[in-house]
Amino acid sequence: MLTGYGNIPTAVAAIKEGAIDYLAKPADADDVEKALLADPSKKVSPPENPMSADRVKWEHIHRVFELCNRNVSETARRLKMHRRTLQRILSKRSPR
Repeated sequence: MLTGYGNIPTAVAAIKEGAIDYLAKPADADDVEKALLADPSKKVSPPENPMSADRVKWEHIHRVFELCNRNVSETARRLKMHRRTLQRILSKRSPR
C-alpha cells in the first residue's frame, strides 16, 4: 500500500486487511521496487533499536519545519498547533 497520509492507525488497519507492505509518500523508486519484487512469504525483521514515539514525533515536526523553509508560522499551521507550542518544541533537544 502506498499512501500520502501515512500514520500508525492506517498502517495497522492496512496490515490487518492484508497489506504486505505499507509505504508513505514520499517514497523513492527503490523502495517501491523492493516492495513490488519482494517475496511475500519472507517477513522483514523488526529493527533492533526502534525509535521511541517521542522521537518519531520530534523527527516529523522537524521534517515539516524544514519543508516549510524553517518558517515557524507556516509549520504551525500545517501541524495544526499553536505557534508558541511549536517554538518550545523546536527549542528542545531531540528525545532518545
